[in-house]
Amino acid sequence: MKFNTLFSEATLGRLHLPHRVVMAPLTRSRSTQPGDIPNAMNANYYGQRASAALIITEATQISAQGKGYAFTPGIHSSEQIEGWKKVTDRVHGQGGRIFLQLWHVGRISHSVLQPDNALPVAPSAIAAEGQAFTEQGMLDFETPRALALEELAPIVEQYRQAAKNAKQAGFDGVEIHAANGYLLDQFLKDGTNQRTDNYGGSVDNRVRLVLEVTQAVTEVWGGDSVGIRISPTGTFNSMTESAPQTVFNHLVEQLNPFNLAYLHVVEQFGDGPVEDFDFAALRTLFNGAYIANGGYTGETADSSIQNKSSDFVAFGMPYIANPDLPERLQQGADLNEVDPNTLYGGDEKGYTDYPSLLQALEPA
Repeated sequence: MKFNTLFSEATLGRLHLPHRVVMAPLTRSRSTQPGDIPNAMNANYYGQRASAALIITEATQISAQGKGYAFTPGIHSSEQIEGWKKVTDRVHGQGGRIFLQLWHVGRISHSVLQPDNALPVAPSAIAAEGQAFTEQGMLDFETPRALALEELAPIVEQYRQAAKNAKQAGFDGVEIHAANGYLLDQFLKDGTNQRTDNYGGSVDNRVRLVLEVTQAVTEVWGGDSVGIRISPTGTFNSMTESAPQTVFNHLVEQLNPFNLAYLHVVEQFGDGPVEDFDFAALRTLFNGAYIANGGYTGETADSSIQNKSSDFVAFGMPYIANPDLPERLQQGADLNEVDPNTLYGGDEKGYTDYPSLLQALEPA
């Protein structure tokens, strides 16, 4: 089947892209330790996937405090910057384009992952259900410490510095991670934000930190090299919001003055049901490109773009097992199956050894 719309050229901010198949951010927990440093194996992995219209990297911590999973990379040290240069050089050498996703996990961490074994931080002292993935194994989430008002401006500056570091590392732009139950999402949603100061309560207050971070990051990059990821109906990491349409419609309207390259929307996470939410309203309200994400196939992605429900579609899990996913979709080829046992941590197995279509067709 030919997906003419999915494989049409398009503009995304300052980039001209050859098609509309985006690689979504995928945590794989394979950075070099100690130091959370990207390495040659990571460069090989991303280089294999350079045929994506745009690669959005795995979530990358903006500071040591922002870390929430074992073996994930950072962008706050000189060694990490040098490590990411290997990745960007490889992707650009293959003709690809790559954005770095900026991440602070907030409460989705554990004291064993934090500097000086401090408690994780959050808008309010409300624990998530579940466990943290640590070097010591899976550990129950702890009740986080509520951030003091005077700590928020320094966190904004961590985002600013991380954006500068990403530029130094050779990225084409950055994505602000405000989805999936991490720090910025925790401020947005009333299930995790019970503050009574200027960052809690009203919708205006709850979007404030996201807007301040966006201001800082766009001052470094310009809006046309910055995207933002949101998950209005996401319940991952114990997230709840009583009025998601109100909150996220307002957020999108407030983001428009920054002239961002794109809005990356997690419309569905996993196989769970999608709550009643008007995603088309976000697309209508936003003045940049709309990247849809969540369980799409080649057929549904092409249909979404044809129907003008989205401009691009981001694929997650299929990209793990299919380094040449755009070619496979365009040719209607079978997709490799993901090995669930090698998703997080480990070595090349289940990371860089999935065959391309060309390799799969080669005689043994």
